[in-house]
Amino acid sequence: MKKVGIVMGSDSDLPIVKKAIDTLEGLDIPYEAHIYSAHRTPIEARDFALNARENGFAAIIAAAGMAAHLAGAIAANTTLPVIGIPCDGARLDGLDALLSTVQMPSGIPVATVAVNGAVNAALLAAQIIAVTDAELAKKLDEKRKADSKKVLQKDAELAKKLLEA
Repeated sequence: MKKVGIVMGSDSDLPIVKKAIDTLEGLDIPYEAHIYSAHRTPIEARDFALNARENGFAAIIAAAGMAAHLAGAIAANTTLPVIGIPCDGARLDGLDALLSTVQMPSGIPVATVAVNGAVNAALLAAQIIAVTDAELAKKLDEKRKADSKKVLQKDAELAKKLLEA
């Protein structure tokens, strides 16, 4: 199975990125995680992106806050799908990162999930891989069914509580 590359701009993004890691691990998807900054380590970030396909990656998740140029910098150097996670920061609750991540110029797409949306980033990467991996597609279908069952169970519990009140 191809793996997912995870790049974060700073170790301060790890608590958010950990949710993507946990999701990938839950689906048995191999991954590599790195800290590369679009501004402080641009050569390393570029080299990672340029070599990602040859290194067995199917998609790259890039998480960054504030100016959030990392996903765009990665996408500029690969034609693999890049999924941006805008991370909230000390100011603007991540709106700055969201706008930086989603406003890519034509020709350099970055799929962008919600602010701190690491689980969805991992699931989108999994869906990309599942296009050609029937076993993974089945796992994703099973996860959706399990998630649906949890919501319906909570609905039934709510109904019971309201009847008892």
